[in-house]
Amino acid sequence: MSTASKITLGSTLLGTVGIVVFVHWAQGAEKKAMHAGVVRDMEQQRAKRERQADFEMQRQLEEEYKKTQTVHDTTHA
Repeated sequence: MSTASKITLGSTLLGTVGIVVFVHWAQGAEKKAMHAGVVRDMEQQRAKRERQADFEMQRQLEEEYKKTQTVHDTTHA
């Protein structure tokens, strides 16, 4: 085998290994990014449920207070 063919073979193998390593790294990075998106979405849904529960609790308290107290609308001047 000539020196030129050995160099060509070596560089081809090195390039192939580099491409395979890069593709595996890119897939891993993409998987981590996708998982982070899922975690972020779950956190947003949890926060939304908490806000909704707080809103419902405030609404119920308002209804209870309206039953026992006289409330006047002061927004109309």
